Amino acid sequence: MPQINNYLFFHGNCADAMRFYQKTLGGKLDLLTYAQSPGADKMPPGTADRIMHARLLLDDGGVIMASDDGVTDTYEGMNGFYVSIIYPTAAEAKRVFDALGKGGKVNLAFDKSFWAEGFGMAVDRFGTPWMVNGAMVPTP
Repeated sequence: MPQINNYLFFHGNCADAMRFYQKTLGGKLDLLTYAQSPGADKMPPGTADRIMHARLLLDDGGVIMASDDGVTDTYEGMNGFYVSIIYPTAAEAKRVFDALGKGGKVNLAFDKSFWAEGFGMAVDRFGTPWMVNGAMVPTP
C-alpha cells in the first residue's frame, strides 16, 4: 500500500519552520542544505544555507517533508490545502492547535464538532495551514 506524505515549500525559513514542528509535534528531524547536496557547485548563488530537503519523522510513523524554494523568486506562498493532524484526545489536539496558532492566524477556533471532540483550523506563523482534530467521534 502506498504511503502519502506532505511536502511543504517555504521561502527561506524552512529550517525554522521544521524545527518548530519538531518541537511542537515531536519526532526526529533531518535537514540537508543546498550547500550539503552533491550538486552544491551547480546551485544558484544565495541558496547555500537554504534547505534542499527536510524530513520530520513523527513518533507515530507519519512524515512531514519540506524544502526552501531556493531556485526561484516567484514564491506564491502555501495555498489550496491544509495539513490535517489527528490526536487520540482533545487535550493533546488543543495543545498542538494552540502552539500552531500562536503568532499565526486562527481560521476556526478549536471547539467540539460532530466528528471530533475537538477541531480547529489555523495558519501558523510560517504560512502552513493546519486542521487539528482530537478524539474522533465514531461514525454510525
